[in-house]
Amino acid sequence: MSELEPIQTYVALGDSFTEGLNDPYPGEEDRFRGWADRLAELLAARNPGLRYANLAVRGKVLRQVADDQVPRAVGLAPDLITLCAGGNDMIRPGADPDALAVVFDDAVRRLRATGSRVVVFTGFDTRGLRSGGRIRGRAATYNMHLRAIADRRGCTVVDLWPLRVFDDPRAWYEDRLHLSPEGHRRMALYVAEVIGLPTGGNWREPWPPLERADWLTSRREDVRWARTYLLPWIGRRATGRSTGDGRNPKLPAPVAWSGDLALRKDESSNT
Repeated sequence: MSELEPIQTYVALGDSFTEGLNDPYPGEEDRFRGWADRLAELLAARNPGLRYANLAVRGKVLRQVADDQVPRAVGLAPDLITLCAGGNDMIRPGADPDALAVVFDDAVRRLRATGSRVVVFTGFDTRGLRSGGRIRGRAATYNMHLRAIADRRGCTVVDLWPLRVFDDPRAWYEDRLHLSPEGHRRMALYVAEVIGLPTGGNWREPWPPLERADWLTSRREDVRWARTYLLPWIGRRATGRSTGDGRNPKLPAPVAWSGDLALRKDESSNT
């Protein structure tokens, strides 16, 4: 792919994946970096003065992203927009990928009307996830819709479905739902490659050998995971709550970006 044209403003939309869980900035347990911040750093290295906003909020479903974040992005009319949404819908019982595709298409239509370059993401293949087989069919259907929408609307696609390097457990945080810091680093490099941004990094780098846990240790880890992450998630779903309730985007307006320093400076103006 040819090299990316100069970018003045980049806006990221989505849920926890784009907010950056669980890739914390040093010393900040609930302030996450993530692949989008890392991508912004890579963009800023080649586009001095880059302005970056991250409107993503954990727990948001597609309709919330379309209703709350898309209008903000349209108002900003950035050069580059990344949009990844629908993952939280997919893991909920009764999700309808056909209906979701209609919402996604309208969101992309509005974003593309600004003249922005829009980058959309397919979902990961759930084959390697525990209980992933339950949602794999509808996830694949949703992905096919996303590819068709991107083709029709002239978007760039970051296709996560075939990426085997992310099958390694070290690419994921212990909650088995969000990327680890190393997973986010590789994701940023992958997105940069797809959009035509040279970085010199290698997201395909083989993982070091991993000593697999024995059966008993694995079962203990499963029990701990269920108590720590699965049961609270079920409790939130049963009561209609979300981890994103009452939470604002970490970067609601574009700021001059060079990484951690820019985020820290912006905290005082957005709290």
